[in-house]
Amino acid sequence: MNKIAVVYWSGTGNTGTMARMVETGAKNAGAEVSIFQASEFQADQMDDYDAVAFGCPAMGSEQLEESEFQPMFDACKSKLAGKRVGLFGSYSWAEGEWMRIWQEECQSLGADLVDDGVICLEAPDAEGEKACLALGEALVKS
Repeated sequence: MNKIAVVYWSGTGNTGTMARMVETGAKNAGAEVSIFQASEFQADQMDDYDAVAFGCPAMGSEQLEESEFQPMFDACKSKLAGKRVGLFGSYSWAEGEWMRIWQEECQSLGADLVDDGVICLEAPDAEGEKACLALGEALVKS
């Protein structure tokens, strides 16, 4: 059975909602799933999972949240090579540049991105929910 970690930071709850949908998609595909807030996850836990979904909303000038999520993610970077990874997050403005930058960074570190990052304008609508479920499934099937 695949073991999947869903690790996220959410300020308004939108990315948290997305995280629970990614979790559901992975469970529906037969995985054992653990969900963590960024402050609960340590880099050494990366080895315990076949795949990891990271979720963070766009902050400031389209960047990852700096006080909890970014330090945790930075610590995990050395473990990304060859790891199946999915990215997701919400935004309230701009066009999703933070996700493109994040994807490029993960790819440069050798991560096996299972699809394009899932982004939702604020709370996920029906299309966003479907994309989050599909991301969870893709983490299992890749």
